[in-house]
Amino acid sequence: MADNVDRLLDQWRAERPDLDASPMGVVGRVQRASRLLERRLSDHFAARDLQLWEFDILATLLRSGPPYRLTAGDLAASSMITSGAITNRIDRLVARGLVSRETDPANRRSVLITLTGAGHDLVDQAMADHVANESRLIGALGPREQKQLADLLRTLLTALGDTPERPAGP
Repeated sequence: MADNVDRLLDQWRAERPDLDASPMGVVGRVQRASRLLERRLSDHFAARDLQLWEFDILATLLRSGPPYRLTAGDLAASSMITSGAITNRIDRLVARGLVSRETDPANRRSVLITLTGAGHDLVDQAMADHVANESRLIGALGPREQKQLADLLRTLLTALGDTPERPAGP
């Protein structure tokens, strides 16, 4: 079975037979899969009155564990967005009553973002449904294929520098 990337590769083979365009097959498929998955995830959350970025921030706070609080900087780093963008997003979540914002008493230059009860309930209820949706989205792959793909993507991501930051040592 062919996909849209196969068509593009066929066109490149015809136009530039001197080039090995096979890397475009991998990168193109990763990019297309990312876009398609993001669209389906966004649609899924929209039906639950959430945007994908809202779920991302709320889930980041939930998985941080009690007291479900992080600095705005930690949230920005986790989401890989700018501090200006995180400020705008936090403002919108505060307006919805899903998070609260306060100055860190230990560091007056830092802002603490805390999951409210309403935010906790919303993201906690959304989690099981979200995982079931993701399972459906990758359901064309069997369990062994899912693990193999996850392992291959992990290898690629770490080679591209996507590794966890190490906590500062003593």
